Amino acid sequence: MLSGARHGDLVAQEVSPMAPPAAAQARGTGASSSVPAEPLPDAPEVARQLPYAAAQVVPQPDDRTTVEIESTNPQVKTGTHYTLDKDVVITYGDRVIHADHIEYDSDTGEVTATGHLLVEGGPNHEHITASHGNLNVQTQTGRFYDAVGSVGLKQSGSRVVYANSNPFLFSGKIVVKRGPTEYDVYDGTVTSCQLARPDWLLSAGKFSVDGDKARGSNSIFHLLHLPLLYLPYVTLPTDPGARQSGVLIPEFGDSSDKGFYVGEQLYFVLNRSMDMTLGTIFYSLRGWSESGTFRYRGVGQDFATAHFSALQDRGYTPPGGVYTYQGGEDVTLKARHDISNETRVAMDAEYLSSYIYREAFTNNFNQAVTTDILSDVYGVHNQNGSSASLRIDRYQGEKPLPQTPAQIASGAAPTLSQITIFHIPSLNFTTTDHLLGAGRLEWSLDSSAAGLKRTQPSFTTGGVGRVDLHPELALPFAVSGWHIRPSVALRDTYYSDSRNGTSKVGLPLESTAFINRSDVEAEVDIRPPVVERTFDSPFVRKIFRGEVKHTIEPEITYRYVAGINNFLQILRFDDVDVASDTNELEYGVTQRLFLRPGRFHPCKPAEMGKPAEVADVSDDDTQPDDTPNGKPAPSTPRCGTRELFSWRVAQKSFFNENFGGAIVNGRRNIFETTLNLSGIAFLTEPRSISPLISRLRIRPSDNVDVEWDFDYDTGASKFTTNNLFVDVHQGDTFAGFSLAQLNAPGRFYTDGLASSTSNFDQMRILLGEGKGNKPGLSAAASGGFDLRQGSLQYASVQASYNWNCCGFNVEYRKYELGAVRNESTETFSFTLANIGSAGNLRRATSLF
Repeated sequence: MLSGARHGDLVAQEVSPMAPPAAAQARGTGASSSVPAEPLPDAPEVARQLPYAAAQVVPQPDDRTTVEIESTNPQVKTGTHYTLDKDVVITYGDRVIHADHIEYDSDTGEVTATGHLLVEGGPNHEHITASHGNLNVQTQTGRFYDAVGSVGLKQSGSRVVYANSNPFLFSGKIVVKRGPTEYDVYDGTVTSCQLARPDWLLSAGKFSVDGDKARGSNSIFHLLHLPLLYLPYVTLPTDPGARQSGVLIPEFGDSSDKGFYVGEQLYFVLNRSMDMTLGTIFYSLRGWSESGTFRYRGVGQDFATAHFSALQDRGYTPPGGVYTYQGGEDVTLKARHDISNETRVAMDAEYLSSYIYREAFTNNFNQAVTTDILSDVYGVHNQNGSSASLRIDRYQGEKPLPQTPAQIASGAAPTLSQITIFHIPSLNFTTTDHLLGAGRLEWSLDSSAAGLKRTQPSFTTGGVGRVDLHPELALPFAVSGWHIRPSVALRDTYYSDSRNGTSKVGLPLESTAFINRSDVEAEVDIRPPVVERTFDSPFVRKIFRGEVKHTIEPEITYRYVAGINNFLQILRFDDVDVASDTNELEYGVTQRLFLRPGRFHPCKPAEMGKPAEVADVSDDDTQPDDTPNGKPAPSTPRCGTRELFSWRVAQKSFFNENFGGAIVNGRRNIFETTLNLSGIAFLTEPRSISPLISRLRIRPSDNVDVEWDFDYDTGASKFTTNNLFVDVHQGDTFAGFSLAQLNAPGRFYTDGLASSTSNFDQMRILLGEGKGNKPGLSAAASGGFDLRQGSLQYASVQASYNWNCCGFNVEYRKYELGAVRNESTETFSFTLANIGSAGNLRRATSLF
């Protein structure tokens, strides 16, 4: 059984909405005129001959349908019976009948037509041509011979286009019309390919078509005009908005460490807003895997999506390795419901029983190497610049345990441990800046109350309560182009439990004694005037085809925090707990280059939302040739202005080098002030200056993007991070390159123990030509490399070839993720236009 269920994994190709001429359709579907025409009854006795080329309005007995008849030759009427010849047209409602000869009974609504019969119109835009036939304009039933038809066809100006995204075409020796949208096609074909000679079609002795689907038994699937597959039962969707339950096309493939696999899925339409998919895959070397997906789409932005996958693993022994069990379960749930415009509840939760299971069986490389999972359920109410939320979240992460010098020297892989952190629950109230009274003084507040818990190997906290209050007053003002924002704040945080030193192996010790942390904060944020200059010399205009503006934006921030003298007694759960004393000055400068086009042009739809400016009608160089009187409207925005270049350089100087005694020599220290600068740990001892951070972005054209970010430690004379990203695309050609380097203190930078994740050098490459729905050949390749170890982490090569109404994709993928996964797989998909895809290559993992 084969069912063409409309499903998220069945992505149809994009095809032109243009329809071929009717004659071409007849040739393409192979309509035959071998069936002899049934004899027509003798013409009735002529009682009255109507005027030449007359058009008459014939009211029906029940006055429900007004019928208009036209012909080139004189019309003959006997009672309620009309005989019409040459260029006959009968119009009834939104339907039209054309033929060379028609006999029509206005009482019964019966029409008998012969010679170039054409019936078109109706709510489903039907278009049927035939050698002859009969139909009833009142019941909308009939019978057509040597027929070729389509559903969803309509006239748009001088063109014929399809009225929906799921066209349906058919041909048959006999086509019986059972109602407005119901047909039986005998000895014929059906397809959704919009070509004179369709790339694919189904042939059968009989197809039954209704408003939702076409059904056929004992059919033959033809591909590129060759009979390819026998199908005992098949259904095809004919309603573009309809979905149908059914059995999806099986998927199968081969893997070097999972063996041959075959799977099947069942698709269920629960109602107009919900559907569900259940499936299973059998791996010959590993066992059974189950999966299920539930989807709901509600009003507005309301939605719910749940996915489940599991594997009952028989185990895996890599060459030269040891037996490994890689089974597990992974459950995700995402949902949102808007109670009002200001209030909503949402969820983004995941349960993963084993990281090894996901690393070994996911098809997404980024997911395979990610060990952090955050589950979050919250409700939030926003009103008048304030936000109140109730949140429950769980962080789950897998981190390497510290290694001894002997382990490091032996090259042994680090042992991984799992850390979980809970906020159950967390009540938060925050505000933006609000004016205090009628003056210029502004106030804001960050506050929270949370229940906390942390679990890691050899250390588990009890339930810890925390209440944090952080009010602030600010007085922003401007003087001669200088924008200055001084502020003062207080912070008070209460903990029901505290930290009582560190064990001999570096783990914290918990105390049930409460602790209170308070500080006083002062900050001055200074933004000097922006220095700018416009370069518009002939040389600049020739090179850039417009003006170039250079801006320099300096920034200075002084921050003072005092009173946190118990940092080492605070248990760590999130960024609230790493606040420390500081006395620092942050300084930086951002340079930008903007290109303003030399000629005015109105904003295009693709440019809306990008930088634009109002056209200057006095600037003759901006006048287009096709605007009225050569001048644009004064309020018309000039589009095309874009940022060519931006470069931010910043650094911090610390006057309190030990951060109020929070620094521990020989350890990796993480404070709020360092996270706000770069996010990379660099403090292992007291120091007076931070690494220099650089954020460089270049966009020489709409087709090229370059970003180079690095942190340079001037004290150690080394790059702690160095990341380069390049994206190039021109037409259907695309390329990407990234280089990510890290050389920073490891997670366990203490007592001679170092984390292996503190130093890595990785490269990613992507190259391609084409896209998933491009006619002809497309190809792409990607790869990831560990330059420090000199190894390939993953590689993928994909090729696609699309005809007009069908396409074929094949991909080879390779994973090398240490002892957990060393696998090569081949995947494929076959796509039928407006129907869907078969195979195991999903769009989410495709390179196109």
